[in-house]
Amino acid sequence: MDISEIKEELAQLRKTIKYHNKKYYDDAEPEISDYEYDKLMSRLKALEAEYPEFITATSPTQTVGGTARRTAGKLVAHDVPMLSLQDVFSRAEVEDFFNDVTAKLGEVEFVVEEKIDGLSLALRYRNGKFEQAITRGDGVIQGEDVTENARVISDVVQELVDAPEYFEIRGEVYMTKKNFDATNARQEKLNLKTFANPRNCAAGTLRQLDSRIVAERNLSMFVFNLQKIEGVDISSHTEAYDFMIRNGIKIIHNYRVCKTFDEIWAAIENIGGYRADLEYDIDGAVVKVNSFAQREILGATSKFPRWAVAYKYPPDEKETVLRKIELSVGRTGRITPTAVFDPIILNGTRVERATLHNQDFIDALDIRIGDTIRVYKSGEIIPRVSGVNKDKRSADSVPFKIPENFTAADNSILRNHLLNFVGRAAMDIKGLGENALADLIDAGFLKDIADIYKLKDFRAELIDKKILGLAKNTDKVLAAIEDSKKNSPVKLLTGLGILGVGGAAARDLILHFGSIEKIAQTTADDLQLVPDIGEVTAKNIVEFFAQEVNLQILDELKKSGLTLEAEPVAQDNSNSEIRGKVFVLTGKLEKYTRDEAAALIEARGGIVKGSVSKVTNYVLAGEKAGSKLTKAQELGVKILSESDFEKLIG
Repeated sequence: MDISEIKEELAQLRKTIKYHNKKYYDDAEPEISDYEYDKLMSRLKALEAEYPEFITATSPTQTVGGTARRTAGKLVAHDVPMLSLQDVFSRAEVEDFFNDVTAKLGEVEFVVEEKIDGLSLALRYRNGKFEQAITRGDGVIQGEDVTENARVISDVVQELVDAPEYFEIRGEVYMTKKNFDATNARQEKLNLKTFANPRNCAAGTLRQLDSRIVAERNLSMFVFNLQKIEGVDISSHTEAYDFMIRNGIKIIHNYRVCKTFDEIWAAIENIGGYRADLEYDIDGAVVKVNSFAQREILGATSKFPRWAVAYKYPPDEKETVLRKIELSVGRTGRITPTAVFDPIILNGTRVERATLHNQDFIDALDIRIGDTIRVYKSGEIIPRVSGVNKDKRSADSVPFKIPENFTAADNSILRNHLLNFVGRAAMDIKGLGENALADLIDAGFLKDIADIYKLKDFRAELIDKKILGLAKNTDKVLAAIEDSKKNSPVKLLTGLGILGVGGAAARDLILHFGSIEKIAQTTADDLQLVPDIGEVTAKNIVEFFAQEVNLQILDELKKSGLTLEAEPVAQDNSNSEIRGKVFVLTGKLEKYTRDEAAALIEARGGIVKGSVSKVTNYVLAGEKAGSKLTKAQELGVKILSESDFEKLIG
């Protein structure tokens, strides 16, 4: 590569890593696995080592990953930096760390312990009393104050038996697999978005504005480091652990003190052997110097301490046979191929499907139906195909190509359309998952969304063929279908799959026109009178309802008893703080759907808009609020939490 290509790759790597740092640390919504992230970081480090003249102060290799936010509370300065750890991925790298440390210090004791996959938190005690809890934030300057939320975590000790003048410890807030499952079950029951994995759930929960939600979700915490102490002399990590145990503080389990490299590696392998059986997730093993005096000698870089490393276990990877490649089309028209293979167990989870992204990905790995493929799953992220064992390939295999004439007649596209219709954002019909829909299509029961409401007429046949399971489960699904008829026309309009018409646009359209039938008869010009409905979306709506088949389906849905017309909203104009005021809703609300919150506002004479402008009076911001919240802050618009909103509406 020439210099310009090197600079271009460095810039792209830094941009990509910063994006994924934000998704992991700030948004608690990682999009790639730890393994994929580590490969990006390793490539960046290698390039910077080869071309040190191109290292910048803002490179991810020189800075801590996260940023401080204001979601849960005020920003607080760190007394002691909450740095990340240097990651290593091989026995040789761990041995290099051991050799470097012992070369500088001579005889050294190390501690090897589990690396919990959660959200880092510092706890401050003054004269034995719990005083403050701070998230990692940017790791160096400041973090978020989440004290009230930490008070309801049962593992956070409120008062110490021994009372040093000042005592600060650092730990990891996490969620057990059992509590994670219970939280997601509760989210589903309330028709709220479920969490991807326990780490995301713990991070999102700790940043809640309502500590009652934190208490309800039963977070846990392990402490793994003494940050600072005044009034008591403690000289080592294990001595600090002994002090914490005496004070009822829950420390990292199963730590080992080691003096030789062989002992260190045996401890790492031991943790790796039992990690799948733990009630919580870990993403590695930490090796750290025991003596605090020796830690001081080694010091730290701007990004991580020199006295510790985090060994990352290789991703769980297994071979399996690719049986077929299914194609589906999303709402935007993008074709996505999915590998369907013989079931395997990865990290304790049964896996039988993985995305193949696009034709370029398939071509790059030369993936063919019948191949023995390698599938991995790092942490709790979705399965990925990493390669093909071509030594096991059949001589008559042929390259796979997505058909150029792939059309809506394909079952996979119909299934995708049905999945959108029955999903939580639309009609929210429990029990009609991807496999059930595929079986119903293959058996000829479903040819369009209207057929869903005719399934009750085939109850006996469904039970006989066990397509939806035994009689009890079949009746449960049929009852869920029947119950979905009570949904608002907003849900139904969302489920029709009109390009550009998601939940927010559907709500605005129904509020403006009152019914789906009126929307179907409206011109593109009139549709654009609705806020946030532009020319392209208006054109999509007109074209959708211009197709006779869609009008027939709509008529069948109406005959089946679905609601196409919104109920008139009774106006309560007694609240002058709301009447005539313009509201914008953003982020995920805990107690209400956006439709419910909008109905409460409109019933009191308020106006709900889809975008923030100078005329906006209030922005109701839920969890993971995005650009609308940022714009509101820039314009000085009053931001409401859910508790603020409830006070306002009385």
